[in-house]
Amino acid sequence: MVRLIALAIMVLLMYLALRKTRIVPTRGQGVAELALDFVRVQIADQILGEQLGRKYLPLLAAMFFSILAMNLTGIIPFANIAGTSLVGMPLVLALVSYVAFIYAGFREVGGVTFLRNAIFPPGVPPVLYLLLAPVEIINIFIMRPISLALRLLLNMMVGHLLLVLAFASTNFFFVSVQGPAAAFGALTLFGGIVITLFELLIAVLQAYVFTLLTAVYIQQSASEHH
Repeated sequence: MVRLIALAIMVLLMYLALRKTRIVPTRGQGVAELALDFVRVQIADQILGEQLGRKYLPLLAAMFFSILAMNLTGIIPFANIAGTSLVGMPLVLALVSYVAFIYAGFREVGGVTFLRNAIFPPGVPPVLYLLLAPVEIINIFIMRPISLALRLLLNMMVGHLLLVLAFASTNFFFVSVQGPAAAFGALTLFGGIVITLFELLIAVLQAYVFTLLTAVYIQQSASEHH
């Protein structure tokens, strides 16, 4: 439910901001365009180039804003859990990234060239392919999606646990403890506020890193020379 609400709100905000675009943008349109330009300039164009970046921008933008929306629910009152802090969603997102970079390889350079570049790196003595080929298969087709999912999952899960610890301790000291020791509740409350602000930064950073790595994988797949 938290995931669905977060995505619905993100879609609604984008729709309201961009439904009637103007040459002189409104405040909402300006913010939406600024956010989209961030994904386009800092991720799509920078990693993939203008032509390829334009082709995959819808995927990368949808991925960035979806992850951001679900990450932010971890610090929103009454939600209190990031939609990406349970393993299911990171796995789905990693699967989308996995399909995207394989599709890009087959689409942009052809299946044979993509697989040859991925499994048999050029410039290596042929005898070493007996060792390198299995390593490359595991690294590219197994470890990439797993590492993407685990990186996002663990960062958001750890942040959630730290917030739970800080505010549960605050409740304990203020409600259950009598005397001077109750003052420690102020310290844990301050710690919870600091962690909340830090989690805001992590929410944006993890959305950026996940989308950036997806763009990097697409670029490697679409390149004729690995």
